[in-house]
Amino acid sequence: MKEVIKIEGGHPLEGTVRISGSKNATVALIPAAILANGPVTIVGVPNISDVSALQQILEVQKVKVIHKAEDHIIIDPSHMENVDLDHVAVTKLRASYYFMGALLGKYKSVRIRMAGGCYLGPRPIDLHLKGFEALGAHVEYDQGCYHIWAEELVGTKIYLDFASVGATINIILAAVRAKGRTTIENAAKEPEIIDVITLLNKMGARIRGAGTNVITIDGVDELWGCFHEIIPDRIEAGTFIIMAAAAGKEMTVENIIPQHLEALLSKLDEMGVDMDVKLDRVTIHGGSKLKGVDVKTQTYPGLATDLQAPLTVLLTQAEGRSRVTETIYPERFKHCYELDKMGATTEVTTPKATIFGPTKLYGVDVTATDLRCGASLVVAGLIAKGVTTIDQIYHIDRGYDNLDGKLQALGAKIWREQIED
Repeated sequence: MKEVIKIEGGHPLEGTVRISGSKNATVALIPAAILANGPVTIVGVPNISDVSALQQILEVQKVKVIHKAEDHIIIDPSHMENVDLDHVAVTKLRASYYFMGALLGKYKSVRIRMAGGCYLGPRPIDLHLKGFEALGAHVEYDQGCYHIWAEELVGTKIYLDFASVGATINIILAAVRAKGRTTIENAAKEPEIIDVITLLNKMGARIRGAGTNVITIDGVDELWGCFHEIIPDRIEAGTFIIMAAAAGKEMTVENIIPQHLEALLSKLDEMGVDMDVKLDRVTIHGGSKLKGVDVKTQTYPGLATDLQAPLTVLLTQAEGRSRVTETIYPERFKHCYELDKMGATTEVTTPKATIFGPTKLYGVDVTATDLRCGASLVVAGLIAKGVTTIDQIYHIDRGYDNLDGKLQALGAKIWREQIED
């Protein structure tokens, strides 16, 4: 037996949905917390399977995790042990690689299995490893595990060939306890990085330049516990805003930071979506006639690659031809093949896709090949005629907190079923 999500399309969404804490920030904040010498309290933790996998990794290291409330955890590394991280949980999410930087920073040594996560084409971690080596670490890869160690980590100037979020955070985690000053040039500027730096500075780190492409870290001898509230999830927010534009009557998405969504909101405005943007919320009025646009994913503050798949669904409902260019993960178009099964007309010529609209979508059996593909199929199911059945929904549960519950509260007909494998 396996669990699937089923959606009966054609039920307009109405009401208000509250966005959870950022998944992409959380999966870096949790490894960052182990650098402290005492308890770190984090509020706004989303209830997603990636958090469960990280908790399993912490427990292997004898780190105590206390759930004070639904979205409120305390991470206490007081009795932590630096053990080999060859646990199966490491292979469940890509962000487990943040333990490389955190453990290297704390213990000057880490042995960890190759991280897992969604397959989006080649996702090398060479920039992470080059950063560690620049700080004075040695790197060995043997039998599926990385062993990274150093006698001493010494601050230096590091230039990233690509403004990688993962590499920026991982190098910061290693450098906060290094001797002297580390400067990261061409650093990524995503809000999640700012959130991690905010946490580390509360813990006693000395990091400047958050949100710019030059980040400076002056190493410290000790970090301590603190209290931190996670920023709202801009990708979940963007997904619900797209759902509202596709299937909404009148819908409000609250607990957002509009500045984090400027690229998406301006593109939706160009398409003709009727929206009212306020300080921490946006209200979408459905029923507008949409027109096709050209879309290009870019590093922040450009349009997030994680929103490309859901936005592609909306483009199938827009008049004319739309083009999507993917600059971050060129192979991230598996959702197009699933959408074509539902009646969409797309042409994929990597790293681009052309979408012809508007087309009627019909409920069929589809597969969530990765997290954001899964989100796009939920959007498609909401507007399709008939019932859509989505397989491999563990991908969706990795990144969306109570997605079906939130949609049910908005009027969607969405449920889970156990079916024969």
